[in-house]
This record gives sequence, structure tokens and C-alpha cells, in this order.
Amino acid sequence: MGVQELVLDNCRSSEGKIEGITEEFSNLELLSLINVGLTSVADLPKLSKLRKLELSDNRISGGLEVLAERLVNLTHLNLSGNKFKDISTLEPLKKLPQLKSLDLFNCEVTNLADYRGSIFKLLPQLTYLDGYDIDDCEDSDSDGEGDGVEDEDEDGEEGESEDFEDEEDEDEEDVVAEDDDEDDEDSVDDEDGEVNGDVDSEEEEEEDEEDDDESSPTKGEKRKRDPEDEDDDEDD
Repeated sequence: MGVQELVLDNCRSSEGKIEGITEEFSNLELLSLINVGLTSVADLPKLSKLRKLELSDNRISGGLEVLAERLVNLTHLNLSGNKFKDISTLEPLKKLPQLKSLDLFNCEVTNLADYRGSIFKLLPQLTYLDGYDIDDCEDSDSDGEGDGVEDEDEDGEEGESEDFEDEEDEDEEDVVAEDDDEDDEDSVDDEDGEVNGDVDSEEEEEEDEEDDDESSPTKGEKRKRDPEDEDDDEDD
């Protein structure tokens, strides 16, 4: 058969064993058996072209000698979520010279002291363990998750700087607005002063006119004196 990838995730296995996969699938390069209830890989056929084997979320605890014997070109092996407890159960993987990446997430073996150092020492051909190399550098096949985080940080910094600039602009607008208010108040005071000054000058003019009227003799006074003068003339 010419099938190169076979995905059987979540299909129930028979008594925890692989069935239906034979050497007829000789062209397989990827085989995925995630969460199928496997307890053994003993029935796995010889697949010399297989490079990636996904066995996560099963109940496998050993028997990896089969992989070393039948999958000689395997480069990626995912055993996450299985029952491996001891480093010794992983020793058969030393016979996979092409093995580059091994995943053991959620296996008890990851709780051992110096787990990472022990695995890299046991499997010197290994480059990535649980997605990171011996220097804690991320696997380049991890879909660029790290780049996304960096982009977010950069966007966040740019956003903060933009907000800061906006705040500065607002502060400048506030200062300008305050100056305008002060100018308005000064102009109002000037107008009040001018108005008051006009009113005061008018009042002073009115007072001056009244003073002039009081000092000058009125017509009424003249009329009062005229009759008296007439009486004096009659007496004479």
C-alpha cells in the first residue's frame, strides 16, 4: 500500500494490543495511536520508513525493545501520558540511532531527580526532550509559539508608549485650556473695569452739575426778590 500517514486516534484497541496494522503498510512515515487503550506495542509490525510514532495517552509501561527492532529509522517518539516510572524502561531506545525527539509529558519518570540530565545521558543521540534541548532551547518544530509571545510583548510596549504620548497630549491640552481660562478671566476683569469706570465718570459728571445748580441763583429766587423790590419802591 502507498499510505504514508495513518491516524487511528481514539479508536479502541483489542485487549490493549495493536491489530490490523501489518507489514503491508511498509510506506508509512507517520503512525498515530493516541488514546486507544494500548498496554503493549508487541504486535507492531516492521515499518522501516516510519519516522514519527504517536503513542500518547495510553497505558504502556515497557516493552520498547520492539520499537528498537522494527522501527530502525524512527526520529520522533511521543510517549506522553503513559506509565513509565523508571529510566531503565527507556534503555531500549538507545538502539534507535535516528531518534531526535522524545516526549514523556505526564509520565511518572519525569518526577525523578535529574530526570532531564539522566535521559540525555542515556540517549546521546537525542536532541529534544519534551520539546526542549539540553540547553532549554525550544524545538524549532513547535509552530513558533515563542514568536507569538514576543510579538505580543512588543505590541504591548508599543501600546503603552502610544498611551503615554496620548496622556502627554491631553496634559498639554489641559494646560492650554487653563491658560485660555485665565485670559478669559482677565478680559472679563478689564471689561468690568471699563464699565465701572464709565459709570463712575457719569456719576461724577452728574454730581458736578448738581453742585453748579446749587451755587447759581435759581429763577425762583429772582421771582421772590422782585416783589420785595417793588414794595420798597412803593413805600418810597
